[in-house]
Amino acid sequence: MVHEARADRASGGEPAVPPRTGQRSARLPRDERRAQLLAAAQEVFVANGYHGAAMDEIAETAHVSKPVLYQHFPSKRELYIALLDSHLASLTDLMLGALNSTTDNDERVQAVMRAYYRFIASDDQAHRLVFESDLINDPDVSSRLETFNKTFADAVARVIAEDTKLPHLEAQLLGRGLAGMAQVSARYWLETDGDLDLDVASDLIYRLAWRGISRFPKET
Repeated sequence: MVHEARADRASGGEPAVPPRTGQRSARLPRDERRAQLLAAAQEVFVANGYHGAAMDEIAETAHVSKPVLYQHFPSKRELYIALLDSHLASLTDLMLGALNSTTDNDERVQAVMRAYYRFIASDDQAHRLVFESDLINDPDVSSRLETFNKTFADAVARVIAEDTKLPHLEAQLLGRGLAGMAQVSARYWLETDGDLDLDVASDLIYRLAWRGISRFPKET
């Protein structure tokens, strides 16, 4: 038994930890177990909020023992931060992918709005962890959100500056405004419970944004 436990540690897997009564937990490679724990944590955080979530419930939802959970995530805060990092990375890739999907700036704005709405509409409710957390005032959480907002707004600002020839600082302000328009309108749209089609809603906001930006004069 000692030899088997040492072999598990050497391979990067988990030591054999008996599951809690009534639970079934097959031994998984470290990356797979981590993904399983994150999925369970997301379910609990979305249902109860950060402060209402308990590590006991997360372990139970993942069908693992608490020692296994704590082996991967020493605290509830670290577990939440790992989830936030994952979702912000995915959202950043989604937004930058939309911006780089075409060289036509009109189509770029449309693609960005649609991508943002699709993230908000996702069944996994990732947006709630990102934008509606009760841990929003935590310095590590707020700094991560600001990094995302800055990255997104700066990318939009570069497109705006290229198209309008506005000074960089002015283009940055418009970039922030466009990013805020996408976020606030998409979250409001979600509250309509599907009464307005996603493509129709995102297209409305895209047309509002583009008609404003495209009117800025270009240098001749």
